[in-house]
Amino acid sequence: MPGRVTKSSRKVPFRNRSPFGWWIAIYMERLEFRDEPKRDLDRRCLAWENTILVQARNREDAYRKAITAARLGDGIEGHNASGKKGTWRFEGLTELVPIYEKLEHGAEVLWAEHKGRTVRAIRSRVKPKSKLAVFDDRK
Repeated sequence: MPGRVTKSSRKVPFRNRSPFGWWIAIYMERLEFRDEPKRDLDRRCLAWENTILVQARNREDAYRKAITAARLGDGIEGHNASGKKGTWRFEGLTELVPIYEKLEHGAEVLWAEHKGRTVRAIRSRVKPKSKLAVFDDRK
């Protein structure tokens, strides 16, 4: 049950618990071509870092569920922009983050702290609406 405090959860710091049972999992997958040298870890590849929501009681449950969901795409055929066919390979999680607020309009789900930055540097990170990726409809 989300938010339930058990003896074992008291040992886990609040920052590593989700009071409402929701987590953000980010995972990496890449497109592997049949004719590429598999042992060459310096080869270039197409990769996607995907973000999903996971509902789970605790971080262990969230980890298992995130891995299970992320692996669903492992082994599926795909292609790059030039049409070359390959197979998607699940590489693993890059992040697992608890959501601290109830999911509803305006709920904060991710945050990042920026210490010691200038006001100019902070403002330079802000984009006008026309520069947000969601408004870029070019192919």
